[in-house]
Amino acid sequence: MASSGEDISNDDDDMHPAAAGMADGVHLLGFSDEILLHILSHVPSTDLILNVRRTCRKLAALCLDKSLIHTVLLQKDYQASEDKVRQLVKEIGREIQQLSMAGCYWLPGSTVEHVARCRSLVKVNLSGCHLTSLRLSKMLSALQHLRSLAIDVSPGFDASQLSSECKATLSSVRELKQTLFTPSYGVVPCCTSLEKLLLYFEILDRTREGAILSGQLMVGQSNVPHYQNLRVFYARLAPGYINQEVVRLYLAVLSDRTPQNLHAFLISVPGSFAESGATKNLLDSMARNVALDALQLPKSWLNGSSLLQHMKFNNPFYFSFSRCTLSGGHLIQQVINGGKDLRSLASLNLSGCVHCLSPDSLLRKAEDDIDSSILETLVASCCNLRHLNLSAAHHHSSEGLGRHLCQLLARLRHLRSLSLPVCSVADSAPRADRAPAQPAMHAVPRGFGKKVRVGVQSCPSPFSGQAGPQPSSVFWSLLKNLPFLEHLELIGSNFSSAMPRNEPAIRNSLPPCSRAQSVGDSEVAAIGQLAFLRHLTLAQLPSVLTGSGLVSIGLQCQQLRSLSLANLGMMGKVVYMPALSDMLKHCKRLRDLRLEQPYFSANAQFFQALSQCPSLQRLCLVSRSGTLQPDAVLAFMARCLHVVMCHLFTGESLATCKSLQQSLLRSFQAERPALNVVIFPLLHEGLTDVIRDVPLVHLDEITLFKSRVAEEPPNLWW
Repeated sequence: MASSGEDISNDDDDMHPAAAGMADGVHLLGFSDEILLHILSHVPSTDLILNVRRTCRKLAALCLDKSLIHTVLLQKDYQASEDKVRQLVKEIGREIQQLSMAGCYWLPGSTVEHVARCRSLVKVNLSGCHLTSLRLSKMLSALQHLRSLAIDVSPGFDASQLSSECKATLSSVRELKQTLFTPSYGVVPCCTSLEKLLLYFEILDRTREGAILSGQLMVGQSNVPHYQNLRVFYARLAPGYINQEVVRLYLAVLSDRTPQNLHAFLISVPGSFAESGATKNLLDSMARNVALDALQLPKSWLNGSSLLQHMKFNNPFYFSFSRCTLSGGHLIQQVINGGKDLRSLASLNLSGCVHCLSPDSLLRKAEDDIDSSILETLVASCCNLRHLNLSAAHHHSSEGLGRHLCQLLARLRHLRSLSLPVCSVADSAPRADRAPAQPAMHAVPRGFGKKVRVGVQSCPSPFSGQAGPQPSSVFWSLLKNLPFLEHLELIGSNFSSAMPRNEPAIRNSLPPCSRAQSVGDSEVAAIGQLAFLRHLTLAQLPSVLTGSGLVSIGLQCQQLRSLSLANLGMMGKVVYMPALSDMLKHCKRLRDLRLEQPYFSANAQFFQALSQCPSLQRLCLVSRSGTLQPDAVLAFMARCLHVVMCHLFTGESLATCKSLQQSLLRSFQAERPALNVVIFPLLHEGLTDVIRDVPLVHLDEITLFKSRVAEEPPNLWW
């Protein structure tokens, strides 16, 4: 390989075929530099510098353009081996100003510490990378211009090992993202100029040996975080009491003196998080002294509280009231202020707010129809919404011209991501174009025993003109009016994944909402209208008969990057396998596939179809009582060279799972440095111990099921 100092021939005969390619007589290098730079911006940095730059003199110069090398993104560059990263840093390290190695879990600390050579760094993201306290100290000591930092704090972290030079660098850091795997303040006390603090609490209640952890381990550590300049405070907690105990220690300083410039305060907590005297003082102080533009609080802090009506907001761009018992009346009066102009609001999360579209939460049953006037006020006031989450609730529309939830949401023409409960897209009245036999399949079993369908006709292909997307469907009309939607979730109101976080697998599930019974193949086919769709989730659609709508999506949604399917059709039988196989043939850009379905047979037919997705990188299968064919898995991995994550949780025996996992690692680990394989029985008692070793980037993005629309404020971190 030629070094950067060698002369590179300008003879076209010596060009790399990719550089010298001809199309209709137009030479690739005949394009303007501006166009070529745009093309090169989509090439991974390692490939750009170590390969493309070697092709000819012109590309050698363009590949070193400041627009390409000042910011280097290595996250999800799964081919970035140790040698490639070291060589990259050696060649352009001095020019790099922003570097993201987030989720590069396969790189050892000895490679990560080469970041110290990038002495011009202003921003660096090392979340998910392996770093000891000593290596972190050595690296940060050399980065005197650093202003933005993201790191993990793992067991064994010792702040006393940080050098004075390292602390001097940290004193100038203004943005810090810290993921905690152990009770610790991390580097927060050293960051005396903090303006943005993001905390992710991923601490397990017990050590691997079974010892119970406690926040008291932090006693004796420096406990004086410097929040005086803080503008953004964000905390996201994984389940577990220890995470709540530790976040209270971080909040204690805030409760003593609220930063005057605070404009975003967000705490995301699963389950209950009791309000304390300190947190109450903090909220009272915030209500008196600051005006926020982003807010998220634990549900127990808001439920039954008049806090919202006392809070001051200044051009808010993000609200999350997930799982709160916020009624539509309170939403209109306290948040929207009776129809106040909220055109600044870009993202709104109302997932699990079962009463948010009804005037009074005390008198309403969850299955009652919504008050469309509340939604109408919301849509009119927040007309520029780009991200909206209404999942995990029963939002049923009553009859009335133009008053259906889908018809009202169709006015939000700026939406780019949308999450809805399945029952909310059902027509108010039974559809005339439904086959009369359809109700026969409504008897969805409450348990998991296999059921036999009686008298149900197969749904014809969506392209037959009979069961395709119907113009009379309100859901079809909604999607027609949102042509630029990129992220869509349709999740059953009662759906819960069989594999929750830090707990044994769920063996039972609630039956789907009765309204969801009228949402089937034709509604799924309607999604094919979304030409720009990149992320799709479909969960708990009991009336999917053949899955024919999936084929429509595969054919027409050519930008699809991630697909998550869960519990489609009746629970006792996988009825959509042929349609899924047909769909996958067309998903040329699909990178992530998550499939959760009881009794799923991961056989040769399935893996053969999956092998036709050339861009696939991550696969997760969750199937209670499901089966798999080891030979088919091995053949699939051999054909799909880009797959680096394979998680299979089925009903197979532990011995079968272990044997297959070892075979995969033995066969492919050497050529795929980022390979992460987990094959384990879903209902095995040791599942939680296996899950704890999964890299967080995979666990959070694909292995665990959750709604991701408006989960965090847009552009929370670069």
